[in-house]
Amino acid sequence: MVRIFECFSIGNGHLPVFVFVEKGRVLQDMAFINIKEPGAVEQQIQAVAEPLIESLGLELVHIECVVHNRQKFVRIYMDKPEGVGLDDCVAVSRELGDLIDIHIENIGPYRLEISSPGPNRPLKTKADFIRFQGERIKIETHDVIEGRRKFTGILEKTNDDSVTIAVDGRSFDIAGTSIMRAILAGQ
Repeated sequence: MVRIFECFSIGNGHLPVFVFVEKGRVLQDMAFINIKEPGAVEQQIQAVAEPLIESLGLELVHIECVVHNRQKFVRIYMDKPEGVGLDDCVAVSRELGDLIDIHIENIGPYRLEISSPGPNRPLKTKADFIRFQGERIKIETHDVIEGRRKFTGILEKTNDDSVTIAVDGRSFDIAGTSIMRAILAGQ
């Protein structure tokens, strides 16, 4: 049985919704942008979490495992078109902690956090860029492009191997492999 420490909801699914629980999918088109591949533990968690999350009509956006003040955190970010609510987080947290404990050896004690990605949702796959075409985004690149590495503007289009972003009346075509980080930028 999972014991919930804290539950609270902020906003209507467009801001993070967290459920903290006490507990001792390979990304599609990942090569589209040049981000760090998930570690072995994240890959194992993804293999366990993705089928559960998808069965509940949600999309697995991101997994991260971090240590803070000698405590391990497993953070799961998920989304759906109408936004993630508290009930979604509770449904996932109730089953996922047990699945992780059963299927992932040597994970040790950890705190499981389930959340929506919030207004600054990361864009990682080509499908993400296609889905959020016309939205305001922020891109950070590995390479300097026309004197800059940071771009905030409207995602105009997604090509086979690049994206076009409109910044202050100018369009920049940025190769997917040059993108280090991309997120939704909100209003």
